[in-house]
Amino acid sequence: MKLSYITSALALALTCASPSFAQIEIDKPECIAPASPGGGFDLTCRVAQTGLQSQLTDPIQVTFMPGGIGSVAFNLFNTNRTDDESAIVAFSSGSLLNVATGKFGEFDENDVRWLATAGADFGAVMVRNDSEFETLSDVMDVLSADPKSVVIGAGGTVGSQDWMKAALLNREAGGAPMDMRYVAFDGGGASIAALLGGSIDVYTGDVGEMVPYMESGEMRILATLSPERLGAPFDQVPTAKEQGYDVEWTIMRGFYMGGDVSDEDYQKWVDAFEAAFETEEWSTTQVERGLLPLNLAGDELTAEISKTMDNLRAIATEAGLIQ
Repeated sequence: MKLSYITSALALALTCASPSFAQIEIDKPECIAPASPGGGFDLTCRVAQTGLQSQLTDPIQVTFMPGGIGSVAFNLFNTNRTDDESAIVAFSSGSLLNVATGKFGEFDENDVRWLATAGADFGAVMVRNDSEFETLSDVMDVLSADPKSVVIGAGGTVGSQDWMKAALLNREAGGAPMDMRYVAFDGGGASIAALLGGSIDVYTGDVGEMVPYMESGEMRILATLSPERLGAPFDQVPTAKEQGYDVEWTIMRGFYMGGDVSDEDYQKWVDAFEAAFETEEWSTTQVERGLLPLNLAGDELTAEISKTMDNLRAIATEAGLIQ
């Protein structure tokens, strides 16, 4: 998926100064991760929790709100918590895809306030460390011969971004999306648990989720779905394109707030993120979480979301997800 922010994400430098800023007071700051622990939304909130700790007077608490791959949280912040000045909600390009295809119900991108980004993540093809699949080609060969013999699982139903990654791989293997054997889970944490437990063979998740599992040796990445090979600790992992498969998926990670949050309270958060973007602490946090620097906030992010939604609606229409 080639969105307009990819070039800027790859071009930004990781070396920033660490100026001192006055801390911003936000009462009981909270980051909602709209899934179970362990997946991409959890990762996104941890970036804010760590990266903003020098900017806020109080630490950010992370709350998990699973349901509908983000739809429960999206609807809550469009109904009961529209003016909650203390809470931010994690989102990804997958969330935007769900909005574009109408999976989040009656509300759309114009009903919330887009706050800031955590960074850019990339899709990945992952297996257990003891898997029979040693390379991406091993998976593709089996998919080509018998797509239903490989159980692929990820966080999201048909039409979600993780499903799209699997569908693109299956297309490269010569099959139709509906030919593959796909199991949907409520988020990355549940998907990883299923992979480690042997319920699925392949997980089409995100690079950023993999850091702790690479360190523990429980999982392996067969390919990243990035435009080019990533830096350490992923520098030894080839891209799908390097291995001859034209599959790419880049993920924007970030945060939104309820649509009725006051300009003053919204700006406090924007100021906190913009100050954090200038620090080494933020850059280090992104690198440790497997993210590339994509630092947008406030009006700049809102404009980017508008362009991204246009692109996603075009992609979804092409894939038959929007009639």
